[in-house]
Parts: sequence; C-alpha cells; structure tokens
Amino acid sequence: MEHKKFIFILNHSFDKPDHAAGALQLATNMKAFDVELDFFLINEGALLAKKGFAETLTWQKKDGFSSVAQLLKTLIEDFDVKFYVCASCLKPYGLDASEFIKNAEPKPGSFLGQLLMERQSVSF
Repeated sequence: MEHKKFIFILNHSFDKPDHAAGALQLATNMKAFDVELDFFLINEGALLAKKGFAETLTWQKKDGFSSVAQLLKTLIEDFDVKFYVCASCLKPYGLDASEFIKNAEPKPGSFLGQLLMERQSVSF
C-alpha cells in the first residue's frame, strides 16, 4: 500500500463530544494500518490540548464507544500522534501551552496551510 499522510482538523470538543470521539476513533483505527497522521486542533477542539479537559467530556451520546480521554491516551501513548493547537485559539479559549497534554504544541494557521499542501485532510 502507498504510504499516505493525513492531518485531522478537529473543530469540536465539549460542543459536540461525539464528533471529537469519532475523529479520534477513526484516527486510532487508521494508525493500525501504520499511516502517518497528526491533528490540528482549532476552535473548541483546541481545548482538548489542555491537561484534564478530555476527562470532563462524559456526556457522549453513544454508549459502548471509547471515551475521548481514552482515545487521546491511546493516540499519544501507543501511536505518538502529535496535536498541533491553533496559536490564535490560545487566548480566546484561555489556553496556556505549559498546561498542554503530551505531544501538543501551538502552531500558527500558516503551519496548517503547509500541512494541507503535503497531506490529505480529514475534518471533524
């Protein structure tokens, strides 16, 4: 199989936890095929970069599915996925990079633009 690269653009967290969980679950499934993928967290999705935030998302509607927190943990610990956080979202969402989860770092929108020229995108 041809080696493919993906960037997942995640716009949601507390506002649509099932969308966030769906994106993280799809990424976990894809990593089983050894594809290269990372996330760009933007808008409400940027909040997922804050330590402990994913654990607050307990109101997913789909019972029996993995939680956002468990999926994040798997992607980081088992697959070493990177989470780039929209730098413009830090101030509006009260984020501080010193409080980020492992593998998360702020990046400007121009970085996302660069990734989009090199990878296929998946948006949630």
